[in-house]
Amino acid sequence: MRADTQRSVLFLGIRAYRIAGRQRETCDLSPMLSTMPGILSTIDPVLREKLEELATQYDALGTELEDPDVLSDHRKVRELSIKRSAIESAALGVKRLHEIEAELVDLRESADGDDAELAELARDEIAQLQDQAETLLATVKSDLVSADDRAVGSVMMELRAGTGGDEAGLWCRDLLQMYERYAAMKKWKLELLDSTVDDGVGGIRHAVVSVKGEGVWQELAFEAGVHSVKRVPATETQGRIHTSTATVAVLPEPEEVEVTIDWANDVVEHVTTAQGPGGQNVNKVATAVHLVHEPTGIEVRMQESKSQQQNRERAKRLLLARVYERERQQKQAERDASRRDQIGTGGRSEKIRTYRYQDGIVSDERLGTKFQLREVLAGELNSLMEALIEQETARRLAAL
Repeated sequence: MRADTQRSVLFLGIRAYRIAGRQRETCDLSPMLSTMPGILSTIDPVLREKLEELATQYDALGTELEDPDVLSDHRKVRELSIKRSAIESAALGVKRLHEIEAELVDLRESADGDDAELAELARDEIAQLQDQAETLLATVKSDLVSADDRAVGSVMMELRAGTGGDEAGLWCRDLLQMYERYAAMKKWKLELLDSTVDDGVGGIRHAVVSVKGEGVWQELAFEAGVHSVKRVPATETQGRIHTSTATVAVLPEPEEVEVTIDWANDVVEHVTTAQGPGGQNVNKVATAVHLVHEPTGIEVRMQESKSQQQNRERAKRLLLARVYERERQQKQAERDASRRDQIGTGGRSEKIRTYRYQDGIVSDERLGTKFQLREVLAGELNSLMEALIEQETARRLAAL
């Protein structure tokens, strides 16, 4: 073996030995990043503090998932797994940055040594690691600003027919079917909680669905707003194009521990017969549940099920989500008043998308990009969602 090759192998062997030792020392993600030299010390203190919190939280969630009491609760395991998965990339990225910092310390010692050849090899390795660290840091920041969104594994979606009469109801139905198809593709669990169907043409005036799965809030939050459609309605006899709308509201569905409702003292319940088509049971049996949260004035009605108990449970879930969303918005407003919005979710414009049947395209107002109408309505929303996530991530990174 040539002497220069031997030196290179020896150099790499020494480095590997040192790295292995450093990795054993830094396997815990929770050390204070503020004490680290180099790249991590250049991060904005607020951002660095957030990284510290994520690193600590990642380890804590891992420990919690090993608890036998938690493992026996499948619902708890699912919730914790989604939360840990949401921050895993950022947390492991921080760990790798720690390792790179440690490697750079060793390499700088070699670069300053008397052996010219090893010093040159070390300097080349330093340059490569510094480039790797900068790229990784950008990825960690990107993961960080979306971690909170990815941690929400359940949402409530409310769809309402807007302007356009019967055609608006048909359009609301089409949107619901689009989300059902997308949820199936993503392997999310979509549950219809409540709906009001037009007796005549079969459209939907109002619907509430629960969607559960990894990434539901990160993606479906973009759907909140007004969806406008331009097409010839099925009810149109002269072939004229009409514009109709449907509105979508998306609320993160919280765990009960995140928001407290005094059900006995703060909530008034009314049980009545359901309204609308549905037969004798709907019209004569008191199964519809109407809840009023007196401290906030928020009201919820649920009548989809023939079971009063099921309607009550669903109404409570929706009320909990609405109260949580109100509190979340108030806290967000307080944070915005005191400091810039670093990590929180961005606001959504009211009119978000136009579906043009005559052109076969969908135009998203926020992106300025057109998508194929047939694909979107078939539930193939991946490209659209990826573009929106990329845009929102860039906005949040610019605000850091």
